[in-house]
Amino acid sequence: MHDYDTSERLASYADVLAGELPDTWTSTHLPPEAKDDLTELADRIWDLDLAAASLAEHPLRQAAVLSRPDGAQLVLLDRHDERDGFLIAAVAPRALPDEAYRAVPEPNGIALADDPFLSAEHVADDLLARYDSALAQVRHNALGGIQPSQPDRVVLTWQLDGSVATAPVDDRAGAILVANGFVQDPQSGTYRLSGGDTRAQARALREIGPQLDALGIGTALQHPAGRTAPTSAPASMPPSPASNRTPTARAR
Repeated sequence: MHDYDTSERLASYADVLAGELPDTWTSTHLPPEAKDDLTELADRIWDLDLAAASLAEHPLRQAAVLSRPDGAQLVLLDRHDERDGFLIAAVAPRALPDEAYRAVPEPNGIALADDPFLSAEHVADDLLARYDSALAQVRHNALGGIQPSQPDRVVLTWQLDGSVATAPVDDRAGAILVANGFVQDPQSGTYRLSGGDTRAQARALREIGPQLDALGIGTALQHPAGRTAPTSAPASMPPSPASNRTPTARAR
């Protein structure tokens, strides 16, 4: 039987917690009826400690997912012990390949007291700090030689095969890139613009600059780390021809 009081308590706690965390977070409650979503979520909980132990004995019956605009997610779970409060754990991004997680320690979850205001400080100082660090490492692993972007700046990185690749943080930036010929890799989430037609490539790079700028997002065009010193030329400037670059297999 569905326990409406328990569901309401979890959802209300998550709403308050989301409003107290640094940056902008939204909360979505997944009730017992959302079985497929709960199953998919359980597979992505990034934990080998409290949350994992709880899920091993108590399958996920409901949850609240806290989401940040950059794709970071936390999950709030019921505690199945004598204490009040909840468990909270990190959620692994679904788009990144498994190999990106190798050698990255799990940002294991923590137990929260029944006060969401005090818990927000605990989450921010402990779990969120470790989660952000692990996320940055995993995303770096997935990008290979691609320089990371920031929320207000898309970094376009020349690749040795003449293409240009990037991993924008903002979905609006991603839509502009696709509209100008970039193709998104479904595994890594990166966007790549072919260098097969250098005129078309140069035109696309000129056009995305003003379009991104209209959203308050800057651009930079540079070489992969370890190849040459990074440059900060804006993407609205035409790049040098790619015809003399030596083709090579893309780094993964």
